[in-house]
Amino acid sequence: MDFRIERGAFAEAVGWAGRALPSRTPVPVLGGLLLAAGAGRLTVCGFDFEAAARMEVDAETGAAGEVLVPGRRLLDICRVLPDGPVSCALEGTRFTVEAGGTEFGLSTLPREEYPALPPQPAAYGTVDADVFAAAVGQVAVAAGRDETLPVLTGVQLRLDGDSMTLAASDRYRYAVRQVGWKPEGEAGGVEALVPARRLLDAARSLGRCGVVRIGLDAGGGLVGFEGGGMRSVVRLLDGRLPAYGALFDVAGAAVAEVECGALAEAVRRVAVVAEASSPVRMDFSADGSVLLRAGYGDDVAAQRLPASLSGAAEVTVAFNPAYLLDALNSFEAPRLRLELLGTGQRALLSALDGEGGEGGGPVRHRHLLMSVRQLV
Repeated sequence: MDFRIERGAFAEAVGWAGRALPSRTPVPVLGGLLLAAGAGRLTVCGFDFEAAARMEVDAETGAAGEVLVPGRRLLDICRVLPDGPVSCALEGTRFTVEAGGTEFGLSTLPREEYPALPPQPAAYGTVDADVFAAAVGQVAVAAGRDETLPVLTGVQLRLDGDSMTLAASDRYRYAVRQVGWKPEGEAGGVEALVPARRLLDAARSLGRCGVVRIGLDAGGGLVGFEGGGMRSVVRLLDGRLPAYGALFDVAGAAVAEVECGALAEAVRRVAVVAEASSPVRMDFSADGSVLLRAGYGDDVAAQRLPASLSGAAEVTVAFNPAYLLDALNSFEAPRLRLELLGTGQRALLSALDGEGGEGGGPVRHRHLLMSVRQLV
């Protein structure tokens, strides 16, 4: 086996496949990357039983073949390769990488012990890559990190006609984003719970591909993402998130409107005096302002911002500053609408002008936060 390839293409393919390498594994071969050369193409694959990543790029193939090499070591080599063509060859049990007069040698892993990669699920439809990456980023901030509650570490993906809905919750917040997409055939009410970390990584990497093709094999517990020669297959989580319909019903709430960027900057500013678990308090009043306060005793900070309020003469809420900033930073619209039920109750954030997108598809982002009972 030997092939010749441009350094940029080689590093990109190795980097993409390397995303599926496990940080630790009792199975040594899972720490390897599988390289397959043939017919003017090079395919690089990584797999850890929970996710598989593969990328196919152009290469000058002298002799076809496959080799399994230590993945982390190959990633390190690709980072220091000089620009220009890279020549690779398998000589017995040694794999060589040469570029610009520098040569690296790698031991190989037993190819026959490497598990079969899962097949790419059949395409279910396509979505704009930039829109998809933005939507995943907006909801993934609300996904849990506690691995003892795996359902809450996922993003629920619902495909229904020409609408895609993404949702995530860690019990203290709940983010939902709806975007338009193009189904291939019938797509009626299909749901899948995808690990948030895997989904976010795939969506960000595919964001420059123009279009992302999504495949789903619910029976086999797999979801696939494809674009620009890059493919990723992720194993789904069992279960589903709690329904959000009743939670998002905040009838009778007071409604505040405020500049999103200004509010985020004010929260960031006053929170510097707050302890890790201390809330940021927000006092909305009908005089057209909101007063933000944080801290205790002499260690306090406050800032007043313009804000309109309807449905009440005044309302006070308080939030975990990190959760509040995550929510505010997830919005792209300049102005924000806050539906407030009061201290210790739900607050629903949404873009005041609606976060519309091209193509006329449904695009809406909402973020629910629980107001804490403890006030400054």
